[in-house]
Amino acid sequence: MVAESPSSIKNEVVGGRYRLGEVVGRGGMSSVYCARDENLGRDVALKLFAPQAPDADELKRQEAEIRLLATLNHPGLVTLFDAGIDDRIPDEPRPFLTMELVEGQDLRSRIRHSRVPLEELSVIGAGIADALAYVHGLGIIHRDIKPGNILLVQIRPGEPLRPKLTDFGIARIVDSTRLTSTGTMVGTAAYLSPEQALGKPLSSATDIYSLGLVLLECIKGTIEYPGSAVESAVARLHRAPEIPDDVPSEWADLIRSMTAIEPLERPAAADIETSLRQALVSPASTPGELAPETTRVLPAMPFHPPSITAEESVDEVREAAAATGTEAPASPASKTLSGTAAGSSAAKAPGKPRLSRSRWIWLAVVLGVLVVAAAAAAVMMSISARPADMVPYPTVTGVLGDHLQELQKSVAP
Repeated sequence: MVAESPSSIKNEVVGGRYRLGEVVGRGGMSSVYCARDENLGRDVALKLFAPQAPDADELKRQEAEIRLLATLNHPGLVTLFDAGIDDRIPDEPRPFLTMELVEGQDLRSRIRHSRVPLEELSVIGAGIADALAYVHGLGIIHRDIKPGNILLVQIRPGEPLRPKLTDFGIARIVDSTRLTSTGTMVGTAAYLSPEQALGKPLSSATDIYSLGLVLLECIKGTIEYPGSAVESAVARLHRAPEIPDDVPSEWADLIRSMTAIEPLERPAAADIETSLRQALVSPASTPGELAPETTRVLPAMPFHPPSITAEESVDEVREAAAATGTEAPASPASKTLSGTAAGSSAAKAPGKPRLSRSRWIWLAVVLGVLVVAAAAAAVMMSISARPADMVPYPTVTGVLGDHLQELQKSVAP
C-alpha cells in the first residue's frame, strides 16, 4: 500500500531485480524510490503505484501503454527503462516503472525558492516545448504537465539547468475510470486544460495549455488557479490567466496564446520552442513571433538587351571605314529596309560606289576561311587527344587548301 510506512518495504526486491532504497517522492497514487538494479548494477528511479484490482484486461492495456512509452528517446525526456507488475501480494497487483535516476531538483522546488528569471525560463520552456514537439509528433499526450514533473539537470558546470520531463503518459497508464469514480480528475487540478476540466476529448493542445500555466507560475511565483479541484476547474472557465503588467509584451502574448480557451487557437509545441529559442539571443530576453516568417524572394531584375538598329550599325561601319580611308560594305540588314528607307539612304549618300561582285565573293571566301580555320583548329586539338589510328580527314585543295596549310604550319609544335 502507498499508505504504508516507506521503511516497511525498504530493502525489498521488486520484480525480482530492483532493491528498493530511500523514497524520493510521493503522490496520491504512487511513490518513487531510489532503487538498485541488481542485474545491471546501476541506480534507477522506481515508481510503485497503488494496488489495483486484478483485472487481466486492464493489466494488458497498461503493459501496451508502457511498451509504447519505452520507445521514446529524447534528451528532454526522462528515459523509461523497464516496467512490470509487483505481484508479491496476489490479490493486490501493483504496477511499477523503472526510469532514469536524475540528480537535481524539480521546477516546483525552484519556484518555491524564487521567481525564475526570463533568461532561465527561456531555456526551461524551450527544452520542454522541444520534448513535447517530439512526442506530439508520435501522437502521444502527456496529460499532466506541472512543475513537479519537470526536473532540472546540470549537464555541465557553468551552463544553465536543462529540463527533463518525467511521468510521460502516466495518466494513460493508470486506470482513469477508477480515478474518476473517486472524484479525482486525471491530471493535477491546478494545471488542467479547459477540455480536461469539462471531460472533452484531449489533444496535443492540452499539454500546451498546461505548459502556459507553468510558465506563468514561474514568472509570478504563485499558482494561477489554486484551490480544490472543482474550484480550480471552474475558475479557468470563467476568467483568463492574469498576467502582471510588468511582464514584457512578447511574453504576455505568448502565454495568452498558449492558454486560449479554444484548443485550436493555441500554438504548436514546435512554434513555441522556436519562439523561446529566439529569446536566448535577445537582449531583453523576449520570445520571437509565433507566426513563422515567410521566405522573402528578391524580385528578378529585368534584362533589357541593347537595341541597335540596322541604320546605326551601318553608320558605325561607315565611320570606321572613313577613319581608315576604305569603303564600307553595305550591311545585310539594310537590305531588309523598305524601299522608302532605302531610297532615302541612297539619297543621303550619293555617288558612293557599291561593292562589285568580285569583292563580295572575296569577302565570302575570307569569312569561309576564318570559319574553316576555327573548325580546323578544333579538329587538330581533338586529333591530338585521340589515338593515332584515327581515320584522317580528306585533303582540301585550292585557295582554301593553301590557307589551311599555312594555318597548319602556324599551329604545328
